[in-house]
Amino acid sequence: MEETLLHRVKDTRQHLRQQQVETILNEFDHICMQLSHAERKIKYGKMLESPFRFYRGSAYLFYYDMTKSPSIFHSDEAHPTWIMGDMHMDNFGAFQNENGDIVYDVNDFDEGYVGSYLYDLIRMTVSMGLYMDEQLIEETTQRRVMSQFLTSYIKQLKRFEQQKDDAFTFMLTKENTSGPIHKLLRKLEKRKRTHFLEDVTEVKDGDRVFKWSEEIEHISAEEFSSIVSVLPQYRIRDIAVKHGSGTASIGLKRYYILVEGKDAAGEEDLVLEMKEVRTAIPAYFLPYHEKFWQYFEHQGARVVGTQRAMHHLEDPHLQYVTMEGVEYYIRERSPYKKKVKPKHYKSIEDYESTAKCMGQIAAKIHARADMDYTDVFTYQSEKEILAQINRSPALFVEQAISQSLHYKQQVYQDFAIFKEWVSEHF
Repeated sequence: MEETLLHRVKDTRQHLRQQQVETILNEFDHICMQLSHAERKIKYGKMLESPFRFYRGSAYLFYYDMTKSPSIFHSDEAHPTWIMGDMHMDNFGAFQNENGDIVYDVNDFDEGYVGSYLYDLIRMTVSMGLYMDEQLIEETTQRRVMSQFLTSYIKQLKRFEQQKDDAFTFMLTKENTSGPIHKLLRKLEKRKRTHFLEDVTEVKDGDRVFKWSEEIEHISAEEFSSIVSVLPQYRIRDIAVKHGSGTASIGLKRYYILVEGKDAAGEEDLVLEMKEVRTAIPAYFLPYHEKFWQYFEHQGARVVGTQRAMHHLEDPHLQYVTMEGVEYYIRERSPYKKKVKPKHYKSIEDYESTAKCMGQIAAKIHARADMDYTDVFTYQSEKEILAQINRSPALFVEQAISQSLHYKQQVYQDFAIFKEWVSEHF
């Protein structure tokens, strides 16, 4: 056989995947997100930090692949789940709810949409594998941790179905957690309520204003006036543009707004975050849901609706606005925002206890999200999900883990393609 033909046999799959990755990156970051070359360069620079960071910033690639992968455990299309849409290890964290309780929950709702619950779970377990790879944890242990997450999810769904727990009031605090999450919540109790305020602001000539830095910068007088006009209910002290947050959201406008008013704990000054939002990535790949879009044509309304549906007590400042044709949502920037980091894991048991809590949270948000919008959801999500899983719970767990570990290897291959492509074009 000719050398050229052998080369084609060897490299055709790789070449085709390179074309796919390049096409998808251009379609979503350039055409859909309308990121400039400079903005893409910043985003891709962050994604180059690690395969996990690449995975976080390329959810469109995940959904492109996963929606072509059938499973007997997928939701019935007639009874989808309200999914978080971007469930991964770094989208869980602590914050303070409206009652002043410090809780642990999911904290990113930008990709909220309706579809099979399985996409949330697989996106999460793939992220677990990538996350633990960075900590040099072997695959047999990764399987144990993924299994803990999935079995905890199933057990908690059953508790909701059997009415042993109420998804509407269920929350994780220091009282019902263990391991790194428990330690984090206890530590945050000692944090001053003004912690974040003091970190990003200072008092000058008797007025509290933002501290300027590479991440927190001045805005134009026109932007300042526009924001004031869409938030007439607040007495605004100062406004800054915020850079450097997130991965997938790079290129979207984000502002910090210093206002007089009471936060969840009753403090006078607080910081609101106003963030530009676009169409949820899963929506491009999952079945169109007419009734959902009747409620959430405004993308800010969709994000706000997702957070309200999934959180027990909502942020009283949660809202959405349109400014100069661009859609935003607004929420309070919690002084207790904190996540479990790699340094907090001291043993495999720490990973397992954290995975257990995350499984409970995943079950809670899926079971709870059908309660507030009965015109969209006329059924109980936990019953619909369990009807699929109960076909064979053991097979469900094994198949999800195998699929996740297989896709994790695809992420590494795509990351290698991505590095070469960015080097050539950016």
